[in-house]
Amino acid sequence: MLDMARWMLDLGWPKRIGSTGGIFVDKTSKANIPDTQSATFDFGDLTIVWQHRSWGHPIDPRYLWGATFYGEKGTLKAGVYGYDFTPLSEGKPVHREVGYELEQYPEDKTEKNLERHVAPAIRRHLKDFLGAIASWGRPVADIEEGHISTASCILANLAMKLGRTLTWDAETGRIERDDEANRLLLRPYRAPWVHPGLKHGCSGSISRSSRVTQIGIAGSIFYT
Repeated sequence: MLDMARWMLDLGWPKRIGSTGGIFVDKTSKANIPDTQSATFDFGDLTIVWQHRSWGHPIDPRYLWGATFYGEKGTLKAGVYGYDFTPLSEGKPVHREVGYELEQYPEDKTEKNLERHVAPAIRRHLKDFLGAIASWGRPVADIEEGHISTASCILANLAMKLGRTLTWDAETGRIERDDEANRLLLRPYRAPWVHPGLKHGCSGSISRSSRVTQIGIAGSIFYT
């Protein structure tokens, strides 16, 4: 959902990331991810708040997995099954549900393990990806955008682990003024593998491709 929110709002990297949480309910669980977590991503002119809870009743049963956008003209709730827009003043509420396209694509009815509500989106992503190959363009779900969303969530996990807000420098791929947090961006590699930044003798400033590898392997699971 962070991917969707960033795409809809045309956001790049967050500047500051804070998070709190832990395993507060199922303390006997073998899981190493929190059952309760809140994270705040500060993009400068707006913030995104992520809430994760694996227990209790959902806030809105219609949007078990979704996002709420609060704007000047109303509120938009968007999820994998549809969306609702409620205007602040004049105008009627708008409700739309996902179009399953079962008549156009009857194979969706029998495809094993297919999540039918996302099948139309999968088809459009595949068409967009093939079109980008043909045109040498960038797909709407570009790998860089996936990297930004994933890395942002990893930084939230680090902020929760360290118990403090982190300030991210997207140009250098480093956390500002926090050596302890920066050390957590890199995990020890199993021989004979070597981290790209270390292999080329880089310490703080490394290439863009190396930064992707560096941030991509750190942290625990955080669903986006």
